[in-house]
Amino acid sequence: MSELSESTRRSVAGNVEHWTRVNREFGDRDAARSWASETITWGQFGVTEESIGSPLGDVEGLDILEAGCGVAYLSAWLAKRGARPVGLDPTPAQLATARRLQDETGIEFPLVEGIGEALPFPDASFDLVLSEYGASLWADPYAWVPEAARVLRPGGRLVFLVSSVLAYLCFPDVGAVTEGLQRPQFGMHKVTWPGESGTEYNLAHGERIRLLRADGFEVEDLIEVQVPEGARTHEYYGDISAEWGRRWPAEEIWVARLRGRAGDHDEGRPPT
Repeated sequence: MSELSESTRRSVAGNVEHWTRVNREFGDRDAARSWASETITWGQFGVTEESIGSPLGDVEGLDILEAGCGVAYLSAWLAKRGARPVGLDPTPAQLATARRLQDETGIEFPLVEGIGEALPFPDASFDLVLSEYGASLWADPYAWVPEAARVLRPGGRLVFLVSSVLAYLCFPDVGAVTEGLQRPQFGMHKVTWPGESGTEYNLAHGERIRLLRADGFEVEDLIEVQVPEGARTHEYYGDISAEWGRRWPAEEIWVARLRGRAGDHDEGRPPT
């Protein structure tokens, strides 16, 4: 990672530390249950793919990169539906869990250690780049979105889930989400929450649209996810309740299509 900035190296190291701990406390225990599911769901409240209009669509026969795959349950679901997924993640512990589950289930696909900011794949390698709280939240968007454009084929799609802008604005530095604004929208980009090692990246809607367009994408959909009736608050992500998510979007899914080739853009750099 010598070509990366010192800031990016620190961010990646902190995120690996964070997800190694999460894997030890939650991910490894819950991974087998997730791999066994036959239903594609999104986010911490398990919203089904079909209930939100099937943003992934028909994946059979597609070459798909899951950027920030964690324990790779989403890639496993895609493989069951006839896709050719590749899971990429920077955290060895997460990939070790995924490999163990491949051995146990017989569901096989490549698992690669790497980061969203510098994807280790040739240009035009994939039909779909996908991220569910992976590179979409834990990699700098001003680096990983251009990289996603580079590895996509013309007409390929980028589909990713992140925390909603509203949820980010309603989070205090410590504690659960509130019903009031806690932080400014202008200037949002990266945040390391008190007591955490990981760095999250968030953008306001206008800034994200400008970034996607600068890298050759046309935004096709923005799904502001509503928590379904009967959903329960996540055991780990308990700082957003199901009740809050019924009233306001806690998560949002972006769907974008690559218009042309990567490189025909202005880098979409953040304002100084």
